[in-house]
Amino acid sequence: MTIETIMRTSAVIPVLVIDDAATAKPLAEALVAGGLKVLEVTMRTPAALDAIREMKKVEGAIVGAGTVVNTDQFARVMDAGAEFIVSPGLTDRLGQVTVESGVPFLPGIANAGDIMRGYDLGLRHFKFFPAETSGGLKALKALAAPFYEAKFCPTGGISAATAPDWLGFDPVLCVGGSWVTPKGASMAEVEALAREAAGMR
Repeated sequence: MTIETIMRTSAVIPVLVIDDAATAKPLAEALVAGGLKVLEVTMRTPAALDAIREMKKVEGAIVGAGTVVNTDQFARVMDAGAEFIVSPGLTDRLGQVTVESGVPFLPGIANAGDIMRGYDLGLRHFKFFPAETSGGLKALKALAAPFYEAKFCPTGGISAATAPDWLGFDPVLCVGGSWVTPKGASMAEVEALAREAAGMR
């Protein structure tokens, strides 16, 4: 599976911060039932690796690791079974190791230099992050013009209200968002939000 295939699978990729691995499987089931199959588990909590393992048990789920910032983390998430890697930025070292592994990779970029570094590694798919505070859709349109081959997944500050605007821009294949899993929401509410998000494209 390529990163483009993964990006085209769902209009919205839920960005998940999981504190308790016991909640991971039911959460994945609700999201997949709502039509969001691509799940990004961020490496921001001690429970993240176990959460990846639990979510992998859900039929139809494509589970990746987000907020991967170095090669040590990369090795750990691969051991946990991550099917794709998302990073908030792009370093040569992490980029080379990830590209050489062949695992689908979505590195974060915020400017032309970042994209050029990605191009040097043979990459054409990027996470535009943090999307809203990096100039929003206007900035991405300006960046996308010289890098006409590049495809993007904007993440950071995107909401249910603004996602359709981003998705309306052709180089944007999907968006990342946390609004589909609000704190305290029931699994039925998550499934309903996921269904709404899945219908955005």
